Amino acid sequence: MARPVGIGYQDFEQLITEHVFYVDKTLFIKEWWENRDIVTLITRPRRFGKTLTMDMTEKFFSVKYANRGELFESLAIWEEEHYRELQGTYPVISLSFANIKEMDFENCRRKICYLLANLYSDHNFLLENGNLSSLEQDFFKRVSVDMGDVEASLALNELSKYLCRYYGKKVIILLDEYDTPLQEAYVNGYWEKLVGFTRGIFNAAFKTNPWLDRAIMTGITRVSKESIFSDLNNLTVVTTTSRKYEDCFGFTQEEVVDALAEYGLGKEENDVRDWYDGFTFGNRTDIYNPWSIINYLGEQRFSAYWVDSSSNRLVGKLIREGNQEIKMIMEDLLDGKSIGVEMDEQIVFSELDENEPSIWSLLLASGYLKVERYRMDEEWGTDKYELSLTNKEVRIMFRKLIKGWFGKSIFAYNAFVKALLRADVKGMNAYMNKVALDTISYFDTGKKPSEVAEPERFYHGFVLGLIVDLTGRYTVTSNRESGFGRYDVMLEPCHEEDDAMILEFKVYDPEEENTLSDTVKSALAQIEEKQYSSVLEVKGIAAERIRKYGFAFEGKKVLIG
Repeated sequence: MARPVGIGYQDFEQLITEHVFYVDKTLFIKEWWENRDIVTLITRPRRFGKTLTMDMTEKFFSVKYANRGELFESLAIWEEEHYRELQGTYPVISLSFANIKEMDFENCRRKICYLLANLYSDHNFLLENGNLSSLEQDFFKRVSVDMGDVEASLALNELSKYLCRYYGKKVIILLDEYDTPLQEAYVNGYWEKLVGFTRGIFNAAFKTNPWLDRAIMTGITRVSKESIFSDLNNLTVVTTTSRKYEDCFGFTQEEVVDALAEYGLGKEENDVRDWYDGFTFGNRTDIYNPWSIINYLGEQRFSAYWVDSSSNRLVGKLIREGNQEIKMIMEDLLDGKSIGVEMDEQIVFSELDENEPSIWSLLLASGYLKVERYRMDEEWGTDKYELSLTNKEVRIMFRKLIKGWFGKSIFAYNAFVKALLRADVKGMNAYMNKVALDTISYFDTGKKPSEVAEPERFYHGFVLGLIVDLTGRYTVTSNRESGFGRYDVMLEPCHEEDDAMILEFKVYDPEEENTLSDTVKSALAQIEEKQYSSVLEVKGIAAERIRKYGFAFEGKKVLIG
């Protein structure tokens, strides 16, 4: 009989005692222990079992769970006799930054201090019988929500010392979702302040901590060493391309096949693979999204479970505000193509706005892209990746994300697309002016008040919207070579009954043109002079089936002709 499917379990004890569906990942404990790394940072996409794995690790090693071996008796780790003896024998400090998603530094700092103060509250017994000196007792009592930077930076280090003295054994520290507040700090503009604060905590806890046996940190991204790990030369980083722990997070092909058989869904295997497979960790190219698989087993219908489970604000911001090249690459990805990029998996958040490789690193770490091929350029020592969208579920996410860019003008945008398809120039003008008025600033990346909105950024986002709306009817491309130049947008029909279209965008230049109408004429003249239609005619599309439009921009005003 199939086990009940429980959604969202992050407490290992509860999951085991309630006998819900669980894929045995306890051999992670053995692999991690035998690697003997002092501090391990493991990055995996969200909802890939990081929190459950950390809770499992705590309950395996923690002295609080001594004599609780029954939690592991039916699992793979219990077959290893040596590990039965390790169960429940270490002091463990466990905390999570998963819920630190504050809009400003002051509240973020306060929340981190609250977590540290809560840890101390859980260990109040140390004040009574922990053999603390009067100085240590004073420090213990000063750890609070309102403590200073010195106390906050030393809190984990000092607690390690107290626990090591009490139990006669060095501690294990587990920090889950270490980068959640860092991502929020980047989005909300307090990155530098938070980096300075957390650097002190991490250095004291993981580098200058003689009472530390081992530690694990988990997160989505590998934040650059220079920013918060500058002194941690004992840090082992395990990213999605690393071979360590490659089958410990997410479900393998074999595990998914067994799960589908348990619930009588074996015949759906191919569709399940299209929707939820495609993640690559190390040499494993067959990793499935566990959140989506569990939800699918419970609901027994296909849906974008994973991509609907949390915010994609950072990803959306980077692509929406990205330059022309980033949007062109997104066009290819949405069209099912792979892209070749040179990048470093180490993410420098301060460079995300202007460093294109950092964006692809973030999308790879987040699980939205997968590695098709990898090679190192031995002459330059650089890493070269061929990447593509991970699976059908991710493709759906990006389509929703792009549609969402148009926000309150979505009705006008949809109406514009309909007017475009029926060659209604009057309607195109009316609706496009509404869309531009509402969204040009939203696409602009200008950080200084003096910088004007850039319609170029808007129309490249607009092109991605066309791709989403017209998939299956048109192949939409932008800034590709044709004739004697590079057209702005080309819509190549997938069916003979539809016309092809070429769209050329121009910003009004008062030094060269008297009116927006002149700018439209200039755009149309460029289409003819550069022979942009030649690539369509070569494919057998008759000239009379190629419509040409000039788009003239003046601020947020648009004229189409």
